[in-house]
Amino acid sequence: MPIRYLHTMVRVKDLDKSIAFYELLGLKERRRTESEKGRFTLVFLCPPDQDDGTADVELTYNWDGDEGLPSDSRHFGHLAYSVPDIYAACQALMDAGVTINRPPRDGHMAFVRSPDNVSIELLQQGDAKEPAEPWASMPNTGHW
Repeated sequence: MPIRYLHTMVRVKDLDKSIAFYELLGLKERRRTESEKGRFTLVFLCPPDQDDGTADVELTYNWDGDEGLPSDSRHFGHLAYSVPDIYAACQALMDAGVTINRPPRDGHMAFVRSPDNVSIELLQQGDAKEPAEPWASMPNTGHW
């Protein structure tokens, strides 16, 4: 049976805040659908060089609210993206007020959370970087 990956969907409570977070990661809005009848908005975001629909994240915003959000969302798992410089990516996120839940102590992997508690894994492209401060001694914050 042939299968093709389409997208990952996450529910969001504040669409603008969530879009801003994913833009910090480097994603861009590729497509938007609004349903007056269904009272929801779908926003599809992707990395700039993957705008063919093969790496979309679909943000689902329910106009009438979603009182269950933000929940722990650990049942969801995580989204994963590779970055050219794990330290620079984490520093840019921290500078924008994002908590680094699992710092890249190993020069290879970090975790952050979106405003809706979706866990995001960041992986160093290629080989891991040499451990460096402040990351090497930075403790975990919360969970991912």
